[in-house]
Amino acid sequence: MNQKDSPNLIFSAGTQVVTRKDVYAQNNRVAHPAGVVGVIVQSPVDRSHAYRVKFADGFEAPIHHEQMIRLADFKREAIAPNDTPIDAVLYDRVIYRCVIGSRAYGLDGEDSDTDLRGIYVPTAEMHWSLYGVPEQLENEVTQECYWELQKFLLLALKANPNVLECLYTPLVEKITPLGEELLSKRDAFLSKLAFQTYSGYVASQFKKMQSDLRNQGRVKWKHVMHLIRLLMSGITLLRERQVLVDVGVNRDRLLAIKRGEVPFEETNRWRQELQRDFESAFSTTTLPERPDYDCVNHFLVRARRLASEGAEL
Repeated sequence: MNQKDSPNLIFSAGTQVVTRKDVYAQNNRVAHPAGVVGVIVQSPVDRSHAYRVKFADGFEAPIHHEQMIRLADFKREAIAPNDTPIDAVLYDRVIYRCVIGSRAYGLDGEDSDTDLRGIYVPTAEMHWSLYGVPEQLENEVTQECYWELQKFLLLALKANPNVLECLYTPLVEKITPLGEELLSKRDAFLSKLAFQTYSGYVASQFKKMQSDLRNQGRVKWKHVMHLIRLLMSGITLLRERQVLVDVGVNRDRLLAIKRGEVPFEETNRWRQELQRDFESAFSTTTLPERPDYDCVNHFLVRARRLASEGAEL
């Protein structure tokens, strides 16, 4: 991968990298030769500053972006020609980009991030090649995440809440004709499976809340707020057959919870009430048992065919 063609990419902490140059210790001796694998333990805010990389012997060193390559990319280069299309090219293949998170929920403040999500469709040559394409592109610094079309569709069919919100957010930054076609089919992803998926997310958040109470004697109010919001979204999905993104009239109450201004007992009573409503909504929902797999599969095949023909997406 030619990383220079992706100027905004910042590797996240935990990424395994391969050094392109010798790494020196303070006494000017070579601590590790070029080609050694290390792990990023601290990422910079931009590529003008160095990463902190830790090696197997515990030695740490500052290394700049151009002086290393991700281990996964290093392995790819071993089997792919130097002119293989890079991840950066896929950003030009984005058919849909939107904003989710606090800004889409109507719960943002002055310091809130702008969480961008999107979908890309690789060219047929990239998709068929030995090199292949990544299922996901991430830029932690700019809070961006993009999914390859098939990966996105599979997650949406499983009723992943974060992915479904992408299809219903009111904040859309870019959309192509193929992206518009996908949005026109978004109801095909809604089914009773959402109850199990949302329940799993709620149970996970509730477990964390109980753990915080047990170990620290207090809860993380932001997590409690999102648990409440997720239950509200699940109820709306089951009853109204749409995904609630903007919290509307509940904004002030949810923000009060986030600030820790609502007693835990009151918040917990609301949670219990919403949980009962969630289960009641499931028992009476008119959603189908399963999503419309045929509709979604037809769309994917059509998108692949357009890509193979080099058509505008």
